[in-house]
Amino acid sequence: MGGPGEEVAAPPLTEGSPAGAAPEAANGAPAAGVLATFRVMDLRSVTVDLPDQYPVVILQEAEEPLRQLSFAVGMAEGVAMAYALRRVGTPRPLTHELFVTVLQRLSADIVAVRLIGRAGGTYLAELDLMSQRGREIVPCRPTDGIILALRQLVPAPILADERLLTEAVDVDPLG
Repeated sequence: MGGPGEEVAAPPLTEGSPAGAAPEAANGAPAAGVLATFRVMDLRSVTVDLPDQYPVVILQEAEEPLRQLSFAVGMAEGVAMAYALRRVGTPRPLTHELFVTVLQRLSADIVAVRLIGRAGGTYLAELDLMSQRGREIVPCRPTDGIILALRQLVPAPILADERLLTEAVDVDPLG
């Protein structure tokens, strides 16, 4: 895996052409088997700006050009993410803390959280897990993935499909 902010091609999940310029199918959509190019993102903040009732998550590229993604989340998810960002423990484990403990006891690590698409303004994500059984890709909500990645002993990188940073419309997951 590359350093902070470095472009990272997703490991191939299907055979296809290398990451980069995405060839298009006849209908203008990306051709099957094209891999996404990912950018390393840092969680900059989780804030509530009144009078808005929902926290806003801001992710920023780790290196130039420092583009940002922001999206609203539920209050419970925002609070859990703020705790994880600040590495604050709770007297009794919250759901994400419990899940990270279970992963640790099963010798499974979160390798990365990837934001892979956007549909109707909703971001799509997946967890890349590695265990003794091998690699598993599990769909998840971006908030859950980010919180779990932050709660690990060594936080996992947050990666975003570069198209999410350049296109204001829906983005179909590749790969």
